[in-house]
Amino acid sequence: MFATPRSLYRAFALSEGVTWTLLLGALLIRGLFGINPILLTIIGGLHGAVFLGYGVSAALIGVNNRWGLGRTVLAIALAIIPFATVPFEISAERKGRLVGQWRRTKSDDARDSNWFDGLYRWFINRPILLAFVLLVVISAIFATLLYIGPPGGWGQD
Repeated sequence: MFATPRSLYRAFALSEGVTWTLLLGALLIRGLFGINPILLTIIGGLHGAVFLGYGVSAALIGVNNRWGLGRTVLAIALAIIPFATVPFEISAERKGRLVGQWRRTKSDDARDSNWFDGLYRWFINRPILLAFVLLVVISAIFATLLYIGPPGGWGQD
């Protein structure tokens, strides 16, 4: 399904943009006409899950394509700003930062000798296990955020 880092990144970047559109549209409709709050909760939850998935996919691709820590953190952080992932994706595509295959084997590159790259390759070669682990991690983060509550209500208990 996601044969290349580019296909995974594009799928999550597009989903992030679509869910931002849905969320902002629902907020506008709620403000203008008032809608059932459950609809906003569902759309917000969907966007939250996609947001976390985008962050994980950007991190995976940042490691795979050797973006460096700064660029990888920037890619993840831009998801906070509505539609900011779009210019990042366009720039990454134009500069060839999404090109390439998954790094499944050790290369002659000295960076492939560290323990983290070895662990990364081990997981990349076991995509079902990787997907399961990431789903568990994303679910745990999502559940924690649901427990904490929306940002506007933090610290008001």
